[in-house]
Amino acid sequence: MSNKEDIPEDANKHCPGPESEVAGKEDACNGCPNQNICASTPKGPDPDIPLINERLSGVKHKILILSGKGGVGKSSFTSQLAFALAGDEDTQVGVMDIDICGPSIPTIMGVVNEQIHQSNSGWQPVFVQDNLGIMSIGFMLPDKDDAIIWRGPKKNGMIKQFLRDVDWGDLDYLLVDTPPGTSDEHLSVTTYLRNSGLDGALIITTPQEVALQDVRKEIDFCKKAKIPILGLVENMSGFVCPNCHGESIIFPPTTGGAESLAAEFNIPLLGRIPLDPRVAKSCDMGISFLDEYPDSPACKAYEDIIDKIRDQIEADEQ
Repeated sequence: MSNKEDIPEDANKHCPGPESEVAGKEDACNGCPNQNICASTPKGPDPDIPLINERLSGVKHKILILSGKGGVGKSSFTSQLAFALAGDEDTQVGVMDIDICGPSIPTIMGVVNEQIHQSNSGWQPVFVQDNLGIMSIGFMLPDKDDAIIWRGPKKNGMIKQFLRDVDWGDLDYLLVDTPPGTSDEHLSVTTYLRNSGLDGALIITTPQEVALQDVRKEIDFCKKAKIPILGLVENMSGFVCPNCHGESIIFPPTTGGAESLAAEFNIPLLGRIPLDPRVAKSCDMGISFLDEYPDSPACKAYEDIIDKIRDQIEADEQ
């Protein structure tokens, strides 16, 4: 029998439970809004879960970075968050790129031509600096332009390897950069991390309604998967001229933007980051925007948001 606490509130009357072997497949599941998620989620005890828990036992905080829609700056934000956290030499940071079909983290963090090395303790992360290591399938491709055409099970297997076989060591933060949407990758990583402890998710969006529509789906996914939402970040929130610092609205928040959405769902709005072309330039060059342009309005916005994230995580720790 399934634990009633595990059954979503909007499930059908005779729900077998999301952990059941027949979840999403029973006649009682027909028409349930959770049917597809339940049917594709791995079922039963996974023998690798204890190995993953042991491997990640030295990781203090695990954070998912999510976005409903692609192109909103999720990976850019992940990289700047990693650079900022690693700015403290006593803080150990890891970044796991599970965007299997579009791995951009190696380029954004300036290690695109590096390769993964294996030791007796497992795969070694590629280190951007002494206290900042990353793992991505981008390091495994013979040609960085090769397309990755994988079905769900193969993607899930690679994510499991990143968690089980990579020697992450002792980390203060493990940031998980996910693909857009709510797909196999999200289901897998939340399942694998459930027992080892997941601090929560950051959701990145842009101000316009077409992006917010998909963020609502992302929020719904987090609720169903019981992932705490640490907050929303509104990226590309206006354009600030690097010279005169005048601001122009590029993506009009016709329905109130992230502020309205945060109020609707009672989620913290961590801040707004203005559009600055030098962010894209820094990502293409694989350098820290925060280090290169410390006086820019976008840098100030990044720093304020990152301080809030750090304070929230440390407060939960106490």
